[in-house]
Amino acid sequence: MAAPEPYRTVDGRASATFVVQGSRFLGHLAPADDVSEAEAFVAEVEAEYDDATHNVPAYRVPAGTGASRSSRGASGSSGEVMLREYAGDDGEPTGSAGKPALNVLQQQEIRNVAAVVTRYYGGTNLGVGGLARAYARAVKQGLDAAGVVEEAPHERVAFAVEYDDSGTVRGILESAGVEFDAEYGTEATFEARVPVADAADLRDRLRSATSGRVDIE
Repeated sequence: MAAPEPYRTVDGRASATFVVQGSRFLGHLAPADDVSEAEAFVAEVEAEYDDATHNVPAYRVPAGTGASRSSRGASGSSGEVMLREYAGDDGEPTGSAGKPALNVLQQQEIRNVAAVVTRYYGGTNLGVGGLARAYARAVKQGLDAAGVVEEAPHERVAFAVEYDDSGTVRGILESAGVEFDAEYGTEATFEARVPVADAADLRDRLRSATSGRVDIE
């Protein structure tokens, strides 16, 4: 089986701001690996800027379950990742805000990303064309601020072990150089973000090191 192709995404979270005829626009960008992460980022921005006139969301992430907003569609073909694409206008004229924001992500082939453009109305109507240019500009400037990188496809690996094996498991994850979170309750649970190409080998290492005692979801 061929290795999954790298894709273009943002290097991290960033924001950019500018003013058009009195209206202040802020373009917020963040990495997101699935719909739930994208929705969480949108909700975070909406809460932080709840005094704004509009918070316009757009995202392109791997399709999956758990979408709470209606989808603009999914794209992809055999052997490719199916993408969930969403854009909303949040009270702006239909097609003047979310679609131009999403178009920037599509045209630049950026995925695994969520964007929110915040607008504080400045008293002058910009018209549909002016709004479209402003919302697209906010995403473009947000991308410039975040930086665009090529990323290898990743998957999330979740598993649990008894405390006696937790040190061994943690050591394996640290030596592999993968991002992970750990929680310690009745047992030790881990969730790791692993390159798809390395995931099977990591699972095998965990099973071998714990003599099969690891419970991998």
